[in-house]
Amino acid sequence: MKKWSVCRPYVHLGLALLMIGPAGCSGTSQDRTPVKAGFSPARLIDPVAQCDANTLLNWDDLTVIADKIKEDHKPKVLPPQKNVLVISGGGAFGAYPAGLLVGWTEAGTRPNFDVVTGISTGALIAVFAFAGPEYDPLLRQYYTSVTNKDVYKMKSILRGLLSESLADSTPMRDKIAETTTPEVIAKVAAEHRKGRRLYIGTTDLDARRPVIWDMGAIACDDTEGARDLFRMVMLASASIPGFFPPVRIPVTINGEKFVERHVDGGVTSALFVRPPWLPPEQRRDPTKSGLYGSNMYVMVAGKLYADQEEVRSRSLAVLGSSVSTLLYTQARDELFKLYFASALTGMNFKLSSVPEDVECKIDSTEFNPEAMSRLFEEGRSRAKSKDLWRTTPPGSLPREVPAFRGSIRLDYLPPNDDSMFLPPVPKPKSDLPTPANIRETFTGDPLMK
Repeated sequence: MKKWSVCRPYVHLGLALLMIGPAGCSGTSQDRTPVKAGFSPARLIDPVAQCDANTLLNWDDLTVIADKIKEDHKPKVLPPQKNVLVISGGGAFGAYPAGLLVGWTEAGTRPNFDVVTGISTGALIAVFAFAGPEYDPLLRQYYTSVTNKDVYKMKSILRGLLSESLADSTPMRDKIAETTTPEVIAKVAAEHRKGRRLYIGTTDLDARRPVIWDMGAIACDDTEGARDLFRMVMLASASIPGFFPPVRIPVTINGEKFVERHVDGGVTSALFVRPPWLPPEQRRDPTKSGLYGSNMYVMVAGKLYADQEEVRSRSLAVLGSSVSTLLYTQARDELFKLYFASALTGMNFKLSSVPEDVECKIDSTEFNPEAMSRLFEEGRSRAKSKDLWRTTPPGSLPREVPAFRGSIRLDYLPPNDDSMFLPPVPKPKSDLPTPANIRETFTGDPLMK
């Protein structure tokens, strides 16, 4: 199963329990799922219910409205264009965005990013994406040659279950120290002083809240302690709770010393965005602070939708699959928020993820150089293609709409036939509800107009 970093803690908990012994009960011989019979669940529809649903307000309508909002708020004087790069978590699937960056450089169209944000494996990529294309060879090395032993050492079953993690992350800590040299950190500091920003997300284990670190501000301290903190934040962002130990970060509160424990940023957010930095005197000037026409590039280390897979009739298998599906959904919701944030600010939303038809038979914690090299090359070649960026959010394409059913009499659509997912007659823009109409629909209050 292909997973983003946010779902790995639960899966590894399940793996740990499976090591102890079997659980649940197997299915009966009469169980026969569509997946096992070779049907794609996404192609199964109730024609009557689906056709009726297609005539109602749907996400595709909302994207049209979002585009209209953006169009209506175009300023007469466009502010300077900015470029924001957002990289998600995904473990070994980070090979895809790493390949995208390298291919983007080779295509000669890669911009200089004003802001770069990263979570988990995206945090490791973000540092070198921010530092510049000269670090592309390092990204290639990271995501085409690294093996499990370069990232972690598994503990014995008993020791792992009785301690705070199943694996020792010392190899990853050493790899970060080896590649995130004082020169790299100095480069981040120099770019920070120019006004560019690099942010990495972690999760405070005890506070159970996300923490966003300004890595350039840390780098500018230019002390050995600051460089150690820089690397600790990188390690923490990629430390899967339960699989890797939490990273202990010392803090001072009112003069007294404490220790916070930080883990994978993907626990609290699959990805996040921050606006470009501006000097205080420019922040109230719309001709300088506006983001209309700027670009929000979002790189997903994985697919938008999990590949279909017949789940074993075991309680832990059902639990693991359900949690994984839930977290895929939450990640798509976050992407949808980024899309509407871009629409409201006038930014150009550009999304790239592992294509649906690409085979990804690796686990996010299985660092297989051969499999990662294939993903890396997929990203690298895609960066040079015309269809690199998707400009619509998840759920807006015909094959991504929810299944609507009023019966159990289903049809199976051929792979290239999306007709039943489309409205019988496309709605003209004039017939689409306005933002005020939508507010009334969902609140029932005409005063919300």
